[in-house]
Amino acid sequence: MYITYSPAYTIVPTYECFNRCTYCNFRAEPGKSPWISLSAAENILQNLQNQHQKNQHQVCEILILSGEVHPHSSRRQEWFQLIYNLCELALKMGFLPHTNAGILSFEEMRTLKQVNVSMGLMLEQITPKLSENVHKYAPSKLPETRLQQLQWAGELQVPFTTGILLGIGETESDREDTLEAISRIHKRYHHIQEVILQPYSPGSQESYHSSVFNPLELPKVIAKAREILPTEIVIQIPPNLVTNQEWLIACLEAGATDLGGISPKDEVNPDYSHPQAEILKKDLATQGWELVPRLPIYPQFDKYLSKEIQFQVQQWRHNIHQL
Repeated sequence: MYITYSPAYTIVPTYECFNRCTYCNFRAEPGKSPWISLSAAENILQNLQNQHQKNQHQVCEILILSGEVHPHSSRRQEWFQLIYNLCELALKMGFLPHTNAGILSFEEMRTLKQVNVSMGLMLEQITPKLSENVHKYAPSKLPETRLQQLQWAGELQVPFTTGILLGIGETESDREDTLEAISRIHKRYHHIQEVILQPYSPGSQESYHSSVFNPLELPKVIAKAREILPTEIVIQIPPNLVTNQEWLIACLEAGATDLGGISPKDEVNPDYSHPQAEILKKDLATQGWELVPRLPIYPQFDKYLSKEIQFQVQQWRHNIHQL
């Protein structure tokens, strides 16, 4: 039995974000987070290339993960250009970029498609009641705004990852409604690669105080998601948030088949370190599961890419099993 993951590294253009979600452990106040320079990013990518040449840890996915600059900010264009340039640089240096930069305009998404193999945005939950509490000061978390992003990605044929956040005040019915919404959009556009089921896990920077999501519920949520979502959509769970091996195996048996990007640091959940892929591989093997690397784009979506990026993806697809 196979379980997949993406060998990844995360580059953060900026931690500043105009949203203030009470459970966030990532954001910094606007103006309080320096923006990464292209030269600093190039040094990071060069170091990764050097590791490849020494047959050390090999990375294929570069996750460009950014806080959101307000759409009407005077620095919005500068922020967007930085993200574009980072993706372009990653491609030129032989990596496969995947961007999650929050809410984008249609034209911004269209432009970023030119320099990404895939993109993503967590839907989280579509119940409007969260706008009264955890999302009260997070204008881009309005359900209709997030759903529109999934629709635009479909219209633009962007291979897409989305997901739901579990344990932020939603009900079981809310979760099912959110999964149904994802399913409806995918059935129309056929562009969603993965749905992440992410348990809320408290961190040291947040202001949200609530009971932790019950880990024993996760296999049940996965099983329900597998019923609702089309079979071609992969269900992903983060291994650093599912730390008990018995619990992890129960999640796999319930229908999860991917562990997402495994990188040196989980920027969204910095209090929870990712396991090393080799250690995880050995642990899973004792339970009859084989952990294998994958690209940040699945083969059936290659046709959505430009010919130039397709060529680069095909080179990686030829080499991925040697990782």
